[in-house]
Amino acid sequence: MITLEYAYIATGLMFLAFAILSLRDPLNPTRFRSALFWGLIAVSLLFGSWLGGLGNGVLVIALVIIGASGKLGIGKPQTTSPEQRQASAERFSNRLFIPALMVPLIAVGGTLMAQNTDVGAALIASRQTTLIALGIGCLVALAVAMLWFRAPVSAPMQEGRRLADSIGWAVLLPQMLASLGAVFLAADVGDVVGQLVSEVVPMSSALLAVTAYCVGMALFTIIMGNAFAAFPVMTAAIGLPFVVGQYGGDPAIVCAIGMLAGFCGTLMTPMAANFNVVPANLLELPDRNSPLNGVIRAQIPTAVIMLGANIVLMYLLAFRF
Repeated sequence: MITLEYAYIATGLMFLAFAILSLRDPLNPTRFRSALFWGLIAVSLLFGSWLGGLGNGVLVIALVIIGASGKLGIGKPQTTSPEQRQASAERFSNRLFIPALMVPLIAVGGTLMAQNTDVGAALIASRQTTLIALGIGCLVALAVAMLWFRAPVSAPMQEGRRLADSIGWAVLLPQMLASLGAVFLAADVGDVVGQLVSEVVPMSSALLAVTAYCVGMALFTIIMGNAFAAFPVMTAAIGLPFVVGQYGGDPAIVCAIGMLAGFCGTLMTPMAANFNVVPANLLELPDRNSPLNGVIRAQIPTAVIMLGANIVLMYLLAFRF
């Protein structure tokens, strides 16, 4: 049976390859620091279950120190030439996107198969089925792309390293901020926020509760930079006690759409550095150092519209009127 542990192993081996390739790249100005950074992430993924809380905590502190010591250099992997990539793009055109589209299709299909068929239940563990199916989708798409495009064997790891070098330490922000959300939940921050919100916003109707929850998810995500960090706090503060408990909202629908409302906040904040700051740097936008760079300004209208749509959807779908 395939469990989430296999996904950790596959991801850990990927970062281990990044570390080895960085160490062997003389054109990377920070190859030793980069190799240590990616290597520690690999250790966390491969051996985190055996390191324990203290060991993982020390490892995270080491990663923070390395990230704070300076920007990681960008390697210059040699895979295919610009001429070869241009020729491949002209040959395959929009069919280049087929492997990428396979990933979500396999993720959804694998999840449904695991939940609704005996074969799927025997193949994929019942917990974290979506993440496991997503990992399977990535591996299948990679195999198809390698066979179809006939790329060099080293291309996936080399190009993956180049992208990881471009993102740098921000690649860890989602995990770090999600962990911070768990810490806030353990510290009962959700109860405090819930008391403050209930004093300011009268929860006199289901619509007001839904609006407070969705807007709160977006605002807290703007502050935290990650919807996974905002989710446990705002769900404990408003989602469960008011939307679900007081007005009888469907927990699955409330939580799913609540997370989508949080993602609207992700589009509007520089705190989501891996989503909004890194692209601005990669594109070398003239205002990339501004808190509201071109990427964020372009996303704000869509985020506001989607936030309103999520409020309407939760109100219409989560309750049995």
